[in-house]
Amino acid sequence: MDGFGLILLIVAGVLFIIFATAKLKLHPFLSLLFAAFAIGILAGLPLSTVIESVNNGFGGLMGGIGLVIVFGTIIGVILEKSGAALRMAEVVLRIVGEKRPQMAMSLIGAIVSIPVFCDSGYIILSSLQKALAKRAKVTIASMAIALSTGLFATHTLVPPTPGPIAAAGNIGAEDFLGTIILMGIIVSIPAIIAGYLWAMRVGTKIKVEGEDAELTYDYETILKEFGEMPSTIKSFAPIVIPILLIGFSSVITFAGWTGTLFDILLFLGSPVVALLIGVLFAFLLLPKYNEETLTEWIGVAIKESAPILLITGAGGAFGSVIKATPVADFIQQFGDSAFFTGAMFVFIPFIIAAALKSAQGSSTAALVITSSLIAPLLPQLGIEGAVPLALVVMAVGSGAMVVSHVNDSYFWVVKEFSGMSVTQAYKAQTAGTLIQGIVSIVVTFILWVILV
Repeated sequence: MDGFGLILLIVAGVLFIIFATAKLKLHPFLSLLFAAFAIGILAGLPLSTVIESVNNGFGGLMGGIGLVIVFGTIIGVILEKSGAALRMAEVVLRIVGEKRPQMAMSLIGAIVSIPVFCDSGYIILSSLQKALAKRAKVTIASMAIALSTGLFATHTLVPPTPGPIAAAGNIGAEDFLGTIILMGIIVSIPAIIAGYLWAMRVGTKIKVEGEDAELTYDYETILKEFGEMPSTIKSFAPIVIPILLIGFSSVITFAGWTGTLFDILLFLGSPVVALLIGVLFAFLLLPKYNEETLTEWIGVAIKESAPILLITGAGGAFGSVIKATPVADFIQQFGDSAFFTGAMFVFIPFIIAAALKSAQGSSTAALVITSSLIAPLLPQLGIEGAVPLALVVMAVGSGAMVVSHVNDSYFWVVKEFSGMSVTQAYKAQTAGTLIQGIVSIVVTFILWVILV
């Protein structure tokens, strides 16, 4: 099968994934695999090619980024359970000042969500933001929106969060994580600011039911719950050290420096080694070294990473089957179209990811599926190299923000822990993520025009 019939088949496959995950509640792992096999068979590929594409797509992607995802999740769980996430929050609050509590919550969320899933990050920091809201005499809703949008921005844009890493792996950009981190930070800053401004504009006017009730805890009590929290340096090290190592490696590669010292730095800056070093620094946060921390905490992280690994691998299989079809050759016929050349291209992955996110709820699934769909097109369109591929990841991540609503677990976490009604959460969380996504894709488009 080729031509428009093949395009319609792929569209039908994507619609099946959305229907199966959103309506039938089938796990995205199986939805992606069923769609991969169906597209391969119905497209007329030899059955042996279908099997080979699925196996190679799944295994190849796991070989590139599987350990990176696991190590990143381990770091996140240790930061959460050791109290290091709260320590980072306390440091940011001290720097920003309690007179700007919403700004502090935006920054806290942005930092914490780099290794910690945004759902978990919000739950960890929920009682803290309520206590700060009471102490600073500001509305809980404004603090909730500032925190949720800060968490959401880096969750979809900045590695080592699993979604952006998976997208990078799917499009063959896993060797450019340093550039992707840099672009992620650049694009996420305006998104964080947009979330903060939305919190100040809308959140300050939302009154949560029971907001005036006296809290049974205060800021100092929350910080004391963990007992003696880790030091500032120990708390930030598991995040900062890997990012610096990956960054140094990218600079060395870009500059073309050679020599024994640079070879060692390149080794240390490879994503797998850098994140493993991050895990070792995270071990310094453990309150004790016994079965609870070394086995149970790590076990929790491995369980949390398993669904991400499976979805990512299945996404790789899905993309590999699509690559085996002649779809890229067909689309290349439209290579002179304005939407397939130049900066306008970034809107294609954005629209696809936004449609997937809004339809089935998961930002990570939207990142994985969209990157799998567009991966075969990139070589045909001449999109290669660190910066262009990094900006493609940013475009996909921007779309994966649009929008968080009732089919998204994060929407319910923010709604329930803040105390907002569904209507208030739509006005605050859903509209806020829409604005963040639009701001992010506009910044990505501008960067493409300037840098590519």
